[in-house]
Amino acid sequence: MISVAERMSRIQPFFVMDLLARARKLEAAGRSIIHMEVGEPDFATPQPIIAAGQVALAAGRTHYTPARGIPELREAIAAHYARAYGQQVSASRVVVTPGSSGALQLVMSVLINPGEGVLMADPGYPCNRHFVELVDGKPQLIPVGAETGYQLSAELVEQAWGEESKAVLVASPANPTGTMLSAEELRALHAVVRRLGGVLIVDEIYQGLVYDATPSTALAIADDIFVINSFSKYFGMTGWRLGWLVAPEPFVDPVDRLAQNIFLSAPTLSQHAALHAFSPQVMEILEARRLEFKQRRDFLLPELRSLGFDIPVTPQGAFYLYADCQGITEDSYRFAQTLLEEAGVAVTPGRDFGFHEPESHLRFAYTTEIGKLQEGVERLSRFIQ
Repeated sequence: MISVAERMSRIQPFFVMDLLARARKLEAAGRSIIHMEVGEPDFATPQPIIAAGQVALAAGRTHYTPARGIPELREAIAAHYARAYGQQVSASRVVVTPGSSGALQLVMSVLINPGEGVLMADPGYPCNRHFVELVDGKPQLIPVGAETGYQLSAELVEQAWGEESKAVLVASPANPTGTMLSAEELRALHAVVRRLGGVLIVDEIYQGLVYDATPSTALAIADDIFVINSFSKYFGMTGWRLGWLVAPEPFVDPVDRLAQNIFLSAPTLSQHAALHAFSPQVMEILEARRLEFKQRRDFLLPELRSLGFDIPVTPQGAFYLYADCQGITEDSYRFAQTLLEEAGVAVTPGRDFGFHEPESHLRFAYTTEIGKLQEGVERLSRFIQ
C-alpha cells in the first residue's frame, strides 16, 4: 500500500474548522450562533473593487499574467508604500502571489534547505511552521508571553539560534495575539539576525489594521528583509486569493522562476480588481472599517476581562484577543466545544496556535458587528456562571 509522505504527520489541521463545521450544522438546524472563531472580516469586498473585477471579466481579462503579476499592480503596490509609509520600494522587488500563503511558500522554498531552521513565536499562526515543514525544514518554536508582547525579541532569538538556524519569521500585527513589534524592536531583531548570518522575514498581512500605533513597514529598516502582505484582511478580499511579497533584489529572480513553476501566476481577475484597492474612494471605505474594528476591540476587551479572562497585553492591531482562561477552565478545547453546544458561541481554542500553554488560551475574533458581540458576551457570561 502506498504511504503518505512522512512530513504529513507533522502538518496538523485547523482544529477550529471542526468547530466551524459543527456551528454551521447547528445553524442549519435553526440555532443562533455568534461567530468569534474565524479570522475573516465580516465586511464584503468594497464595491469599487468588485466593479473593477466585473469590468475585467467582461473585457476578457481571463488569461495568464506574468508570474510576478501585472506591472500595473506591482507599480500600484510600490506607490502605496511611498504614499502610506513614506518608503520608496522598487516595483521590481514586488511579486504578486495567490494569497499571502503563496508568498510564504515561495520564501520558504527559495531560502530553506532540508534540515535548516526557522525561528518563530509560539503561539503563532500555524501555517507558518507548516510551510517550513513542506520544504523539510525545521520549525524552531520559541515560547513567548506577555513580557515580550507575545513577540520574539532580539534576546530570545540570540538565545535560541543554533547551527541549523537560517531565518527568523515574525508577524506584526500578529495572529492570534494582535500585538505588534515597534520599529526599534524590529531594528534590534534585524541586527541580531544579520549578525548571526540569517534572514529576517516579516509577515505584515494585517498591516493597515492598526489602532494604537503609527503604521509602519519593516521595509523602512533594510533592503534585505522579506516582507509578506495580503489583500485579504485590510482590503477585505479574502476569497480573491491575492497577496504579495517584497523580496530583496538578489532573490527576485529565483522567486520568479519558482512562481512560474508552482502556480504560474496569481488570479488574473483578482489582480485587475486590486488595481482599484488603493484608490481614494476605497481607502476611505477601509479607514471607516478600521475604526469600526477598533470600536469592537474597545468593547470586547474590557468585557472579557470583566468575565475573568486574563488579557495582559492590549492588542494594537488585527482583530483578535488572545485570552488566558486558566481562571475559568483548564481545557480550552473542551470549553470551546461545550460553549458552542450549550451557549451558541464559537471561539477558537489555543491548540490551533502552537504548543505553549494552548490548553489555557482562547482566541476571540471581533469580526462580527457590535450587536452580535454584545449578545455573545451575554451568552458567555451566563455560560460561565
